[in-house]
Amino acid sequence: MNVVLDARWISETFSGIGFYTSELIRALAATEDADRIILLFHQPHLLERVMADTGAARAPWISAQLIKGSAESPLSQVVLPTLLRRLRTDVYHTPNYLLPLAAFPVHRTGRIRCVATLHDLIPLRFPDFTPRALKTRFHFLYRELLQACAARIDLAIVPSLATQRDVQDCLGLPPHRIRVTPEAAGKAFSPDPSVRREPGEILYVGRADPYKNLSGLLTAVARLRREGRRVRLRIIGEPDPRYPEARARVTELGLKEDVLWDGYATGQNLVSAYRRASVFVFPSFYEGFGLPVLEAMACGTPVVCSHRASLPEVAGDAALLIDPEDSDRLATAIGRVLSEPDLAAALSAKGMHRAAQFTWARTALQTRAAWMEAALLPPALPGIGNSA
Repeated sequence: MNVVLDARWISETFSGIGFYTSELIRALAATEDADRIILLFHQPHLLERVMADTGAARAPWISAQLIKGSAESPLSQVVLPTLLRRLRTDVYHTPNYLLPLAAFPVHRTGRIRCVATLHDLIPLRFPDFTPRALKTRFHFLYRELLQACAARIDLAIVPSLATQRDVQDCLGLPPHRIRVTPEAAGKAFSPDPSVRREPGEILYVGRADPYKNLSGLLTAVARLRREGRRVRLRIIGEPDPRYPEARARVTELGLKEDVLWDGYATGQNLVSAYRRASVFVFPSFYEGFGLPVLEAMACGTPVVCSHRASLPEVAGDAALLIDPEDSDRLATAIGRVLSEPDLAAALSAKGMHRAAQFTWARTALQTRAAWMEAALLPPALPGIGNSA
C-alpha cells in the first residue's frame, strides 16, 4: 500500500498540527512496516530537518517528496491531484481538514482514498470563541470549504470523543467513518527530581484566544493575591495582537508584578517550565484534545483544568477538574494544590501514570489501521459531509 502523508503542515515554529505531524512521523519511523509511506514537503530545508530529526531518513519504508506550494495555497489544489496519481497513491492522509478537492470528487469512483485528521471544530462550532480569527471573520467561506472537504473524506481521525461528537453534529460524518485516535506528550516531557519547583508558581501554556479563558485564570490569581498568597503566574505562548484583553486584564487587576509573559517556547525550554512550576492550570472553555495537560502530567506537575469538552477524557482522575466559568472555585483548586503537599504529590503521581497511558506508538498503530481500513472502504457516499 502506498500512503502519502502530507507533512507540509510542519513549519519553522511548531503549531499544534505541526507537532502532531512530526510526532506521528517519528513513531511511524520507529516501527517497520510493509507499507510505503511518502511524506510531502514544500521547503527543502524542512524536508531535511524533519527526515533527520524524526529518524525517517533511516527508515527505508519512508521517503520524501518536494511539491510546489504550501498545503494552504491554491497552487497545491492544482498540482497535488496529478502528483497523487503519479505516485500511485492508495491512501492520502492530510493532518488537517484541507485536502486537494479535485483529487477526490464527491461522486468519485477512483482508487485513492482520503484520511483526514480533524483536531477540533472550534471556529465552526463556537465562532464566538475565536472572534478575530480569519475562519470566524469569513465564517461562511470557511464553513463551505470545510463541508466540501468533509464530503470527500473516506475516514476521519479525531483525537477525542468530544471532537467525534462535533464532527458528527457539524459535518454529518457518520460514526463508522470516524476513528478516535488520542495523541500523546513527546518523550522529552518527563520528570526530573533534581529540578526544584518554584514555590507558588502557576503555569499556563497556550494561546490567548477567548476560549482559552486567560481572563478567568487572571481573576483567580487576583483572588489568591488578595488572600495573601504568594503566587506568580507564568504564561507561555506566542503573543497575539488580535487578543489584547488578557494583558489589559493584568493591568486592571493590578497584577503586573505577579504575571510573567515568557512568549513562545518549545523543546527543552518548555519542558523546563513544566518541571519548575508548582501547578499547571488549563481553564479552557473548549479543547479538541488538550495536549498541554498531558505534557504537564508527564513532567510530574500537578494539574488543575476545566471539566469541559475533551479535557475530562484526557485528565481522567489525575487532575482537579473545575467549571471554567467559576473563577472562585478555580482559585480554590489552585490554592489547595499549592498549600496541600499530600494532594500535590498524589496528583503528580496520578498524572505521570495517566500520561504514560498515551503514547505516539499507539497513535501510529491506530493511524496505520485507519489507512488500511480506508483502503478497503467503498468510495465515500454522495452527500456525506453536506449536512449542517
